[in-house]
Amino acid sequence: MPLDAGDDAPTVTAPNQDGEDVSLAFEEPTVLYFYPKDDTPGCTIEANQFQREHETYRDAGVDVYGVSTDDVDSHRSFCDSEGLEFDLLADPDAEIAEAFDVELRDGTTARTTFLIADGEVKAAYEGVDPDGHAREVLLDALDDGLVTLPE
Repeated sequence: MPLDAGDDAPTVTAPNQDGEDVSLAFEEPTVLYFYPKDDTPGCTIEANQFQREHETYRDAGVDVYGVSTDDVDSHRSFCDSEGLEFDLLADPDAEIAEAFDVELRDGTTARTTFLIADGEVKAAYEGVDPDGHAREVLLDALDDGLVTLPE
């Protein structure tokens, strides 16, 4: 069972698509979405929709990170081919997935998303449908008053 609203978010460090270590303490509003595999149809839809909403997320002060068990090279290729401007974190040993209690299926993470702020999980989404999910999470963050958009 993944972490749920009200649970403390663990601090994590992992390399992004450029091989640079990214450390997250989740003090600022953050979306951390786990997806199974780079360059697959559902994962591409989800990544593209987070990219489409990326500027709005930025305007609202929300960082977005994707996580899968793929390696840095796979993430770099996926970011380049899809024009992704947010970091994908490489978790080949599933350490981040384990820290968030995300289910693994055949070595890949189950599609699960966390909305996190102030070091705490504010919302958790399991069994995510990739189509429309990026907008859903953004609207939830706005509706819950976690973030606001500039006027």
